[in-house]
Amino acid sequence: MLLISKTYWMGMPFNFRGQLPDGTSIEPVYVKAVDMRESMGVMYSPSASSAQNIAVIVMHPKVDFSRHYCVPGFVQAGITVLGMTSRCLNNDTNAIHEDLLLDVAAAISFLKETKNFDHVVLFGNSGGGALFAFYQAQAQLCASDRLTVTPAGDKTKLPAATMLPADGFVAVSAHRGEGEVLQEAIDPSVADELDPRLTNEALDMYHPDNGFVQPPAPSSYSEMFVQRYRKAQRARVERLDDIAHAMIDEARYYERLYKETKGDLTFHARHKLGRLGATERVMVIYRTMANLHYTDPSLDPSSRDYGSLLSDRPDLMNHQYMGFGRICRPEAWLSTWSSLSSNANLVKNISLIRGIPIFYGYANKDKEIYPHEDARVIRSAIKVEDRFYRAYDAEHYFEPAFGLEQAPDVEALMADIVPWVLERFGE
Repeated sequence: MLLISKTYWMGMPFNFRGQLPDGTSIEPVYVKAVDMRESMGVMYSPSASSAQNIAVIVMHPKVDFSRHYCVPGFVQAGITVLGMTSRCLNNDTNAIHEDLLLDVAAAISFLKETKNFDHVVLFGNSGGGALFAFYQAQAQLCASDRLTVTPAGDKTKLPAATMLPADGFVAVSAHRGEGEVLQEAIDPSVADELDPRLTNEALDMYHPDNGFVQPPAPSSYSEMFVQRYRKAQRARVERLDDIAHAMIDEARYYERLYKETKGDLTFHARHKLGRLGATERVMVIYRTMANLHYTDPSLDPSSRDYGSLLSDRPDLMNHQYMGFGRICRPEAWLSTWSSLSSNANLVKNISLIRGIPIFYGYANKDKEIYPHEDARVIRSAIKVEDRFYRAYDAEHYFEPAFGLEQAPDVEALMADIVPWVLERFGE
């Protein structure tokens, strides 16, 4: 059953369309983080005659942004762009945000120390917004003040890393964090975490008794149901947090026993402990496409269409493999997908950023990010004096209507961002 949104039928909607400016130089880039993990990207440089001493970096926790739609507009203006991937490219099963910051740090160090750019601007699109806000909030601290443990209790390498702060931050279609997105989209009617077919119908947003009607007609949920639903969503996240911690604690218990029993047990008996201690459990998070906003446009009204970013039929897509946080290690659940545990909260971190200009662009047609619950909250959290906000009548990735080759919404966005960057950092 093909349920993926037609937005993706023509390829990845965040990739640039058309040709790069004449004279663009394209260079593969490989960087190594302080923990020796490598990540790669593509650097697009303008011709030497038009080059500014500015580099923009665009990156996402999972998605390949090496051909991001921002590239041509920046290069045309003489600004170099580094489209980076992370260590979790196309697979965030083990996405520990505290580790992803090390990839960001390595990329910025490459631009500033190897390529000698005076100014580096972060372009945080979608999940890249929360990632970069987390990075900048940590990078501006003294090394000794940075986070020392992950939400799972593992030691971080942030105090030992060279984390050069960026000079500017652009956030476009940036959500409040992957954990916050999942908090709104996780299905609280799942009755058994091991069997996605079992449903508590009293909490099922896709049941007619609760207000759901045949798509694409809009559904309507009562205020009482909405409140009960949101409370149950939080309760499910709490249960999943407990499951994650139990898995982690069990492995650590057996790892500790394995170390403590050296020389006291037979090889076979101790080997059993070693295997239990070495076990890396994986969580399967079923049904994560159940945000009430997908089907009820009266909840935080906007010009968005019916459905989610990934599907026009979230009621069915909710039962398929594709979705938010479907498969992850317990450490990744806590660091990335749990709204209650993750440190990668855009609202919290962007409020901590000081001393750099911030541009925030919101897309009115976004199916995952909403004007009041998200955009207004994010905008209010920005505390720097030099801040700019604009809403655009565009989709999440500013992609054009289905079948069109040109992307006028991208052009309108870049027509604002490029001068904003040049006014602050241009020669």
